[in-house]
Amino acid sequence: MMLMKKKHIPGGIITDVGSTIIEKTGTWRTFKPVVDMNKCIGCGICERFCPDGCIEIKNKKCIIDYDYCKGCLICMNECPVKAIEKEIEKK
Repeated sequence: MMLMKKKHIPGGIITDVGSTIIEKTGTWRTFKPVVDMNKCIGCGICERFCPDGCIEIKNKKCIIDYDYCKGCLICMNECPVKAIEKEIEKK
């Protein structure tokens, strides 16, 4: 019996480098992280752990760019003072 080779068709192709900067991906999330500015100490741990790079520390406070935040909530889990909570995204 002869085995036939299957032709594999690639599923997703990224044609342009940096396309996530062009395409806003914030609409993907179910939950969004919300920062309690009174609790935030500006330590930057959330910024370091954010896989999408959409958190920035400005004036010693956490600022989230919701245009690109996908709602993974890693920032919430890593915050040492529990200044980040989740809320259901309202579409």
